[in-house]
Order: sequence, then structure tokens, then C-alpha cells
Amino acid sequence: MPITGIGSLIFMNKRRSVMKILPQSVTKLWNEWEVRVLVLISLFLQIVLILLGNRRKYIPSKWIRVILWLAYLAADWIAAVCIGVLSNSQGDSEDDSLQQTNIIRALWAPFLLLHLGGPDTITAYSMEDNELWLRHLLGLVVQFGGAFYVFLRSWEGMPLNILAIPMFVAGLIKYGERTWALRSASSSQFREAMLPRPDPGPNYAKILGEYTLQKSQGFNVSFEPVAEPSTKVNCLDPDEEILQVGYALFMTFKRLFADLILTFQDRKDSQSFFHNTTWEKAFVVIEVELGFMYDVLYTKASVTYCRWGHLLRAVSLSFTVSTSVAFLLINKQEYATIDLVITLLLLVGAIVLEMYAIIILLSSDWTMLWLSKHKKPLKDRVKMDRANKRWSNSMAQYNLLSLCLKEKPIKYLGPVQRLPYICEMLKKYRLGQHEGILWRFSRVYEMLEEHSYKTSVTVSTDLEILNDLKEFIFEHLSDKSNSAKEQSDANAIYKQLCAGRVICILGWSVEEDFEQSILLWHIATDLLYHTDNQDQNPSLDKCPDYRAMCKLVSDYMLYLLVMRPSMLPDGIGHMRFRDSRAEGIQTEACQKLLEVNTEVPPLQVEGDKSKSMLFEACRLAKSLQSLEITEKEKWEMVCDVWVEMLCYAASQCGWNQHAKQLRRGGELLTHVWLLMAHFGISEHFKISQGHARSVVVVT
Repeated sequence: MPITGIGSLIFMNKRRSVMKILPQSVTKLWNEWEVRVLVLISLFLQIVLILLGNRRKYIPSKWIRVILWLAYLAADWIAAVCIGVLSNSQGDSEDDSLQQTNIIRALWAPFLLLHLGGPDTITAYSMEDNELWLRHLLGLVVQFGGAFYVFLRSWEGMPLNILAIPMFVAGLIKYGERTWALRSASSSQFREAMLPRPDPGPNYAKILGEYTLQKSQGFNVSFEPVAEPSTKVNCLDPDEEILQVGYALFMTFKRLFADLILTFQDRKDSQSFFHNTTWEKAFVVIEVELGFMYDVLYTKASVTYCRWGHLLRAVSLSFTVSTSVAFLLINKQEYATIDLVITLLLLVGAIVLEMYAIIILLSSDWTMLWLSKHKKPLKDRVKMDRANKRWSNSMAQYNLLSLCLKEKPIKYLGPVQRLPYICEMLKKYRLGQHEGILWRFSRVYEMLEEHSYKTSVTVSTDLEILNDLKEFIFEHLSDKSNSAKEQSDANAIYKQLCAGRVICILGWSVEEDFEQSILLWHIATDLLYHTDNQDQNPSLDKCPDYRAMCKLVSDYMLYLLVMRPSMLPDGIGHMRFRDSRAEGIQTEACQKLLEVNTEVPPLQVEGDKSKSMLFEACRLAKSLQSLEITEKEKWEMVCDVWVEMLCYAASQCGWNQHAKQLRRGGELLTHVWLLMAHFGISEHFKISQGHARSVVVVT
């Protein structure tokens, strides 16, 4: 925020220089409309932020993120510049019309503080913004000082001067809410808030003294543990149970997002629910948890959903409404019509934005949770709750062979497409001094091309396959968790999952680096998918379509490798992908790849310089085809391999990367990571014994 203030000062200096160059008529028009335009732009940006701020939670479109990013950065800068221009225009003047203009424009200053406070739907665009809460606190002081300076310089004891006072209170509340929300979501404060109070435990010396005394008197003395209080939620309504269980688990497992450890009792409570529920309910509970987590990290939830937040909201709204009513009642004949219209727009805009924020608050899971805890009827909220989306419920897809075969060329980029060929011609005719520049442009085309091949599978398009995949993942992790009766066994399973990743009869295919295994199995799965017989009809034998599920996870894992490499273990995955793509362009069809003789390992022929995995994948595909098992058994085995790799990737992804994806519509990988933790398959369960206390029993 101080940087924004410095930027506004630089803008003011540049503005003076530009004004000297422009004609006098243009300068006059600029001075007359400059503040008006800036104030209206600031109001427009607030509308954009409040409308799109919450939608990025369940819409993964990059255009929403770009628009929101531009609006988020511009909103603070425009408001700060406008306060600077207002303070620069204030001063002693004998012209009555100019003095009246200064008075009404001084009323705009507290509205700019409201805009700097931002809407409830977005306080931080990214996780890094939360770490800058001290900068926003300093900005609060600086910008409030600037707005208050404008107010003092324009003071004439007029009614409009008095109306600015309640708006200053409302603006200060909004700006303070944003700063406090950023502070609460910063890594240090978020972690500090979850640490329990220091617990010295029972008075050991006193208890042992009592034990010794009773024993010396001949009594039979023993220690018995005190039963832990049950955390089981008893609700008649399924929706209420999901919300209450989701919130209870959120309050415990949000420690994962601060890299804190969990206890034996946490694991026991979580497993008792997930081992006795369906996969549908399990994934909805996880959606609720991650929805709460998004609200805490990126919105004003930590402020608005508490008693103080409700009180501050009531004060802010009542002051804004009372100011609007008073503005309509006072005499305003001496002020310019356009300034009156802008002031009215600011007042109406502030009320509408506040009412919209209240509607969002009432339709949120937080309100639904409060109603369920206070035994309020929820039947009237069922339709509203169903419309409250918690994540995109989609899986992005990326396919290497489709990219190699150019199945989906970029439109409207014909000249850019020719750049690689122009580079070759320049090299041929020894005009390579310009080749480097054109090669950089050709890389831009390659990047655009890579992004154009990203697709998405959503619930609306492939509901049955996505549901089958979720059920398969749930059963897979449930079986692993059931095989671990003690905490040490759970740790052993976690270590086995992280070290071995997958156990299958083709062990050589998963012994290399993880990103190499992804590329290897992705290409092999795609080759099998397009060349195997497609006689299997899962709707007839009522079994999952393992073939489609394998394709789904395969393309999703390659998407993570190419587009989200920070979510996977470190490696040279992108280099392997580019080399495999270059080699794949030489081949025109999947069938031709399988016709290539791979008797000699490709490494012996090509060497280690090229990191391509294309023909290694052909070897794997042929090995899978040669297995003496049915098609269903083969695809079920491949599906097991992919789910193992998905779980391994989820376990290796850092908590901060999972948190970052919440603002991009969410990732299935994050849901799998949290599901693994709920089943006890996580390295965060460090305490291997219960924490029950014991009491002395005398008999």
C-alpha cells in the first residue's frame, strides 16, 4: 500500500508535466473530470471484484483470473491516486463555486476508504498477499490521513461536511476488516492461532504423593484413564450432518495447511467417520472442508462470520443508509448536478454492494452451519444451498499424442505458426543473425499451443466416469487404511506409498523417476486406449469403465506434469515431455508406434541425451498387450497403477501448493490428499499414543 501511495505521488508529478504540454482547453476539461472519472472507475472495480471474487472458487477459467487480477491491482491504485488528487485540489479559494465543488468532492474521500477496504468476497488474490498485511496496515494509516486531510481542508460547517463523518467510520471499518483478515490468514498468524495453549498436564508430584499416601495406609490404589469426550455428530438431517462433520474436521485438519502435526485421537475420530460412510458423502464433506479453507485464506470470513463482524457490518450499513437518507433530504441547489449524481451513485453503490455481501453471507455454508447448530429449520435453504458451489468438480486433461498429431491447431495464428519454418530457412541461407529473435517468437507459439490442448472434464459432461473414479479412489484408500490397525502400520503404509508408489508385475516401468513413470504410463495408456478392442460395455455388466477411468487419470496426471509442475516432485518432467513430443511428431498414428521393433532398449540406441520416453512406452504397451488376462482385468490393473501414482503425487505435493489451487477452482489432487489424511495415511500423524488423562482410584 505505501508503494501505491508513492505511485500516486509519481503520478501527480507526471500529471503536472503533461498538463503544461496540453492546450489550455484540454487542461481545463481534464481538471474538471479527472476526479469524477477516477471515482467512477473505483466504484466499477469494486463491482467487478465482488461479482467475480467468489466465482473463481468454482470456475477454473483463466479469463476470470486475469480480469480479477487486473481489477485487484488497479482498485487500490485508483483509489489511492484519487485521494492524492483530491488532497492536491483542496485549498483556500475565494471562488464560491470552486469552494462548493471542494465540499461535495470531499464527501467522496470516505467512499474511497470503503473501496480500499474491498468486498467481502476477496481480500487476497494469492497466498502471498496475506503476508503483506503490515503494508496494508501502514496503508490504512496513510490513506486515512490523506482522506481526513481532504475533509479538514474543505470544512465549512455545511451539512455535506457533517455527512462525511459517518462515512469515515464506515470506511475505517471496511479497511480495518480487510487488514485484519489479511493478518489472520498470514502464515505466521494462521499457524499461531492453531497452536494450543501451553499444557503442563496434571500435577504429577501431587498425584504421586496422594498415591503413595493411600498405598501406605493399606488401600488398593490404581490408575484408570479418563474417557475422552466423544466428537461424534448426531444429526437427523443428512445436510446438517455433512456441514457439522465437515466443520468439525476442518477445525482439526486445517492444521495441515500450517504444516502442523495431528494426534492419535484426531486420526481415530476421522477414521471412525470415513470408514462408516459412502464415497459420495466423503467427497462432499471434503468439499465443505476445502470451501471453509478457501474462505479463511482468501476472503473476510475470519472477520465477518463472528459476533464482532456482525456488529461491525450493522454499524457500517446503518451509517451508509442514514447518510443516503440525509443526503436526499438536505438542500443541494448550490452544487453541480453532475457531482450530485456521482455522489448519489456512490451512496447507492455502497448500499447495493453491502446488501449483495449480506445475501452471499446468508447463502453461505457458514450461515447454514449456524442454523443447524441452533436447530433452525433448513428446508427453506435447500435450493439455495444446492446452488452454492464449492469447487469446479472438474479434471483438466492434457494429451501428448493429440499434441503431436496436431488434432487441435490454434486459430488466428497463421503467421506465428510459420516462424519455426522461417528460422529453418534463415539457417539454410546463412542468415542466422535474426534466428534467435524469431526462435523466441516460435517458443511463444509453442507455449500458446501447449495451453490450447488443455481440456477439462466436468460433472456435466462425464458424470458417470467421474463418480466411478471417485468411488474407486475411495475404496482403494479405504482398503489401505483398513489394513493398518495401529498407527505404526499406517506410517508403514504411508512410507511404502511414498517410496514404492506402485506394485505391479511390470515393476521396471515404475522404478525410475516419478515424472518418467507418468510419461511412460501416459503414452502406453493412450496407445492401448486407441488400439485395443472396445467391446467392453460397462453398462451391461454393471462394472466401472476402467478403460475410460484410466484415460481420465492419465491425461490429468500429464496436465499436472506440464501445466502444474510445482504440484509434483522435483524432476526434469518438462524436458522429458518436450523430447517425447519432438519424437512423437515424427510418427503419424498410434498403430505405427506399436509396429516399431523395440527388442533393443531405446536407451542403447538413442543414448541419454534425449529424454524422450516414446518408445519405452511402446515397450510397456506391448508388454501389457501380451499379458494373458482379460481386457477388464488388464484395465483394472492399469487403473490401480494410475490411482497409486495419483495418491503418491498428492502425498508429495506441499500444503502451500494445495492452498494455491483453491483459488483456481480446486484440484482433484487436493481432495485426494485430504482424503488420505482422513484415512490416516499421512506423515502428519506424529503422536502414536492417545492423550487421555488418568485418575487415582482407591478401592
